Parts: sequence; structure tokens; C-alpha cells
Amino acid sequence: MEIRIKPAANDDIIPLPVYSLPLRRAVRGHGFFRVCCAVRHLITIIFCLLISVVTISCSQEKEHTAPAINPKDSVAVMTTYGVNTLISDSGVIKYRIITEQWEVNPNTNPSKWLFTKGLHLQQFDQKLHVQAHIEADTAYYYDTKRLWELRGRVRIHTKNQLQFKSEELFWDENQHQLYSNKFSQLNTPERQLQGTHFVSNEQMTKYHVTNTKAAFERGDIDSKPAVPEDGSAEEMISRPPKQPMPITR
Repeated sequence: MEIRIKPAANDDIIPLPVYSLPLRRAVRGHGFFRVCCAVRHLITIIFCLLISVVTISCSQEKEHTAPAINPKDSVAVMTTYGVNTLISDSGVIKYRIITEQWEVNPNTNPSKWLFTKGLHLQQFDQKLHVQAHIEADTAYYYDTKRLWELRGRVRIHTKNQLQFKSEELFWDENQHQLYSNKFSQLNTPERQLQGTHFVSNEQMTKYHVTNTKAAFERGDIDSKPAVPEDGSAEEMISRPPKQPMPITR
């Protein structure tokens, strides 16, 4: 094998002996060097592109932080499950609370107890005799106002066989009064009353129902109306109902 180099002065081609190995190695070494430089240059470009992409992506990252907690939206300070407890007032047991979940949240305005899993109340007299059973799907107790708010399927059953049904009931412990502005149904062994406004005392012995329709036994119409010994029926018929206290949640 020969390598021919064209001279600069004339057109004659001078043959290069086959045994001229240094020149052949030089030519081969120069080509390999150029390839290595090209590969290294390509690697440098790729590395720079990767660094640029990583830098841009890191600069565009957003921190996923939760907003500040508002005191009014704070969670309850106490949550109790499977509750069966007695509640007293001035050293006197007033009622028993039975509920699946009881939450106390003083951060709301007004502060309140929450019974979102249903509530069953047993009301006692001073001798701890059960006077009434009260049930509701949802209940709230505003402790600063001493006011109960019952929602959903509200049911009351007293020891005198009086039954009350409504979708709403408020129990004002300061006024010792029960009232509702929803359609209510009141059943006793003698009569049935239905109306859109209901007011009663805590013992459900004095009550007033407005915008009513009622059903009585014939004996009640022919004879004089039965009046309890304390005259409560006549008193409540003549007394106008009190306006309910507005609730601010």
C-alpha cells in the first residue's frame, strides 16, 4: 500500500513507501483526535442543556402550603364518642345525654356543643324521675345562651303520654320554654293538634299552638273543656305566644 502526496511545484506524484509508518500513524491519530473533540463538545452541550432545564424547573416550583387557620374555623377542642353522661345545673341533675359523637367548639360565635350524629335526652325532675325523652337527628347547644337547637326528626315523649313531632325545636333554659316555628304535631290521649307555631313550658303541661287544625273526641265537644287543676289550659289559650329568640351562627 502506498500513500501519494502531490507536490506544490509540479504535477508529479511522489510515491510514499509502505514502510513509512510514522506518517500513517500521524494521519490516523489526527482523525481520532478530531472525533474525540467532537464527542466531548457534544457531551458538553448536552450537559449544559440539562443544567438549564433543571434550573428553570426548580425556579418555577410552587410551595404547596395551607392557608392560615382562622380562629372561627378552628376544630373542636374536644370530641367524644359513645357518650352517656349526666348534665347538672347548680348542683341539680337536669338531664342525661346519649349520643354517638359530642363536639365542643368554643371558637365559634356563639360557642356551642355539636351533636351531628344524633342526640337522645332524658329529662329529670328534682327527684331524678324521668319526665320526658327528647330525640333529634342533629342538635346544637349554645352554652353562653343556654339554648338548645334541635333539627331533623325531633321527637318528644313525656310521662303523661304526650307526643310531639316536628323538624325544629328550640329549648330556652333561661326562659324555661320550648318553641318551634316549623310545622308541629302534638298528640295526647284526648286530642291531636297541628300548627306552624308551637310554644310550651319545659314540662309540656302548658302549650300553645297557632294556625292549627285539630281533632277531638265527641265528649270533649259536648262537655266543658277539661282544665287541669293548675288552670294551665285556660292560661295558655289566652296568652299570646312569645317571639322566639333569633339565633346567630
